[in-house]
Amino acid sequence: MKTKITLSALVLVLASVSADAALYSRLGGQAYYDDTLNVTWLQDAGLAATNTFGVSGIDAQGRMSWDTAQSWIAAMNSANYLGANTWRLPNMVDINNDGCQDNFARQNTDCGYNVVSVGPNASEMASMFYDTLGNLAYWGPAPYSGVMPGDVPQLSALGIQNSGPFSGLGNNTTEYYLFWYGLQTTSNYPSPDLANPDNAWYFGPPSGGQRVLDKSVLNRAWAVLDGDIAVVPVPAAVWLFGSALGLMGFARRKAS
Repeated sequence: MKTKITLSALVLVLASVSADAALYSRLGGQAYYDDTLNVTWLQDAGLAATNTFGVSGIDAQGRMSWDTAQSWIAAMNSANYLGANTWRLPNMVDINNDGCQDNFARQNTDCGYNVVSVGPNASEMASMFYDTLGNLAYWGPAPYSGVMPGDVPQLSALGIQNSGPFSGLGNNTTEYYLFWYGLQTTSNYPSPDLANPDNAWYFGPPSGGQRVLDKSVLNRAWAVLDGDIAVVPVPAAVWLFGSALGLMGFARRKAS
């Protein structure tokens, strides 16, 4: 009976660990697998500052227009960077397909602060910023939109609080960067002409805000790809299962 209880406890522990958000180092720390989104992120979110892949229009800080970001991603794939050719810009969902309706919305939408980070409408960079890295938005959730008289931000200053294993996201003092999503939209609020998108979505780690900007604005581009880029012969999920069996065997030997 003691053995059965021990084995059950081990299974429950392993299940609970696998349910938590985690980042797994890949290719010597050049990329990280995100088991929440099932995507792999480049470790260097500002890679374009040191590697343009021959694309012009990128400034010394690795910032570029949205169209240039598309070209940069295409060039990265042509170069088979890190052995992969399916790199892309992060995804998000334009809820109701109506563009950004409120720049200062406080929660549970696609635009503003504390945007949707879980479920089918989740934004990938919001998931990383809020849930995986544990950062807070400059403005906290509230039952209203906009900055109201007497409203006090939940942070003392702009800036990302935790960048985890990543570089190039900026800091709390001098480096403030915005990052392009792959999704276009429009600035024709409140009657958007979605057939002629002139803007694109972005996420801003300095404030935790998500909005739209003219595609000519210079922002950084953080490359991501679907799935796990791991080149080890045994996939991580299988390795975890194998580890569970190993722990069970250890428990069985100890019990005997």
